[in-house]
Amino acid sequence: MSAPRTKADRVDVVVIGGGAAGLMTALTAGRRGRRVRVIEHANRCGKKILMSGGGRCNFTNTGTTPANFLSANPHFCKSALARYTPAQFIAMVERHGIAYHEKEFGQLFCDDSSKQIVAMLLAECEAAGVDVRTACSVESVAAIVPLAPAARDEADGADDSRSVHNDAMRFRIISAQGVVDCGSLVVATGGLSIPSMGATGFGYTLAKQFGHALLPTRAGLVPLTQTGKPAEQMAGLAGVALPVTARSGKISFSNAMLITHRGISGPAILQISNYWQPGDALEIDLLPGLDALETLTALRTARPDAQLRTVLAELLPKRLAERLCETVFESRPMRQYDPTPLRRIAGTLARFPLVCSGTEGYRTAEVTLGGVDTSEVSSSTMESRRVPGLYFVGEVLDVAGWLGGYNFQWAWASGHAAGQSV
Repeated sequence: MSAPRTKADRVDVVVIGGGAAGLMTALTAGRRGRRVRVIEHANRCGKKILMSGGGRCNFTNTGTTPANFLSANPHFCKSALARYTPAQFIAMVERHGIAYHEKEFGQLFCDDSSKQIVAMLLAECEAAGVDVRTACSVESVAAIVPLAPAARDEADGADDSRSVHNDAMRFRIISAQGVVDCGSLVVATGGLSIPSMGATGFGYTLAKQFGHALLPTRAGLVPLTQTGKPAEQMAGLAGVALPVTARSGKISFSNAMLITHRGISGPAILQISNYWQPGDALEIDLLPGLDALETLTALRTARPDAQLRTVLAELLPKRLAERLCETVFESRPMRQYDPTPLRRIAGTLARFPLVCSGTEGYRTAEVTLGGVDTSEVSSSTMESRRVPGLYFVGEVLDVAGWLGGYNFQWAWASGHAAGQSV
């Protein structure tokens, strides 16, 4: 597809998307002397950064490894992650004087505000000469046929003091703020998660336009919903939180679970949601770290006259313990439980079945699973294997991380890889 030649700005690199991956690509390329323009359709850059981590931005995880990511090709993320580590991003954070702390499991948060991370990225872009355009929607993107050098100079002029490194202009972007031609086009548009923050499927549309295959997308790191009897069983328990181990198949995560008006959430549930799909079994260990049978047996011996509901209320949130005794167990004095029923109760507590009907969808999802097929993208540069000069970074690719700063680290790493290549 060719676009007509009209008066246009010329730059080396256009990055569509001013989020984490896009800004990292831009500042990295700008440091190399590339003329870079970032086009962001929202009125400000980094909106998802701003709302992340409760406003404090869980900007990386010190324990990041390829095992923390989901992809049809689990090896794809290895190269970029190895070449831009959490320590390198932390060094930039420290250089800008941003105070931070580790919350748990290697998760790093700003002490003050996520605004500091966005300000840092924009300051780095400014220092590198990056032209950032916000409130700038893209109307069309097309491949163009490059002019001969003399004709190009006559058409576009040569009044810019910075040279355009890539003489073969491959792409034309028509936006709300004019027309720009570039040699390298970076798609950093993110996925479908949290549309209220401006998420759209535009990056997937561009990928298809240039012949790229897409893998099915679905919401990830998302609360699960319940309907019917399972929802009735949890009715009135919204707000109850407790530590659990959530299991689906061979995958398990230990962290907090939160009961909501719609179903279940909390870190353990968000983590398992990347692996669970409707129809899959989901089990919750309500007493993680304890041997349920051993614990109940010891309590039966020590407090034979105590009611089961009383004993469970000391191990679990009181409202949940009472509900379990109303709907699952019959509460009697502990001495009345022989080994067999006690074993049955312990087994239920250790493998409590939760029946979920679905997820809350992209509305509250923190990440999008699936996306641009990585088999058609270079793992070292993020460049398309189909279209020279076309790059994909961040969430638009079929790479999604666990909860806890991993997705930001993928944004930094993939953006750095592309920025070193464009």
